[in-house]
Amino acid sequence: MRLLILFIAVLLSVTFPPEMPVLHAQPLSGNLIRVAILKGADSVTIDGTGVLALPDTGAAMALEPPFTVRSSGNRLLLNGLSCRTIRLSTPDRIKINGKSYRGLVELVAQGNGLLVINELPLEEYLVGVINSEISSTWPMEVIKVQAIIARTYAVAKRQERRTALFHLESTVLDQAYDGSDLEDSRAARGVHETEGQVLTYRGTVIQAFYHANSGGKTEASQNVWGMSLPYLQGVDCQYGATGSSSTWELSLPLSRIENALRAAGQKIGRISDIKTGPRNNRDRLINVLLVTDRGTVSMPATRFRMAVGSTVVKSTNFTVRVDNGTALFNGLGYGHGVGLCQWGARQRALDGFSYTEILSYYYPGTKLSMLSELRFK
Repeated sequence: MRLLILFIAVLLSVTFPPEMPVLHAQPLSGNLIRVAILKGADSVTIDGTGVLALPDTGAAMALEPPFTVRSSGNRLLLNGLSCRTIRLSTPDRIKINGKSYRGLVELVAQGNGLLVINELPLEEYLVGVINSEISSTWPMEVIKVQAIIARTYAVAKRQERRTALFHLESTVLDQAYDGSDLEDSRAARGVHETEGQVLTYRGTVIQAFYHANSGGKTEASQNVWGMSLPYLQGVDCQYGATGSSSTWELSLPLSRIENALRAAGQKIGRISDIKTGPRNNRDRLINVLLVTDRGTVSMPATRFRMAVGSTVVKSTNFTVRVDNGTALFNGLGYGHGVGLCQWGARQRALDGFSYTEILSYYYPGTKLSMLSELRFK
């Protein structure tokens, strides 16, 4: 925040040539969100109209795009300048490696490469989330649902990470966000018609987890992360049996699984068989049994899935058998299974349920509140 104040002060003191419009910075308010859009990059290419750059050396520069910023150890290199951070702005949108973003962009030098952060108003960010997470061709009621849970999730993370460099990842580690290129009028409408609405439980913004497809039952939060939340105990979701991701099959060589587990820090011998362990009260696996030349290893199914790849092993509701060095998986659902099922919500909307009814079903006991009326520590 102190850097943003410095940025505005410098801009006000700089004289621009007549053809260069003065940037009107976003107001300083609690409505801004900071999203990590790139991590560990060697370089980024910047494009846009009227790009202004403020390096931490303090001298604002008007740059002619496209240009490239490179990482060198703990420094950023730009046109012979070496610095630790650069804030970039345009009167319209700024392009990072060909993708357009609203708001400001901050580049930070880290030992493992560039960190690129997009800072913008929360409501504008949400319009970019809609088509990254679902499709704006879906019913308007489910677009509204997605807007509210994405807003709720973002607000909770912003509070949780308020002292960090950024509040959210732009990937499924938090929620998908691909900038402004995927924006459209239906996405904007869903965000606008629910502006400021968040889900709360006893006056506190909830952890609004969601996933693509439940496979028939949503999961309890304690079964995945060890924390029991009253509004995330799991519900039946027959609608989750619909959609392209309700069932899946997968074939993986055992050698690939071994390599993935070792890369994730699991000390494991040569795998000869994989067996399923017991299931929890939501029908998902608790453990996976890995038969190796060093004995049988029991591994939490959630950890196994993340190590092999959450987009590879799509859920922990699966069966598996090994045939001639290959693991053959058959599974239900896509995602961790906690909270709202996006495909289930879509079908509920098609069947005539309102966005408030859909939210109350997947997050029982919660209520809709206006963000402007809530207090945060």
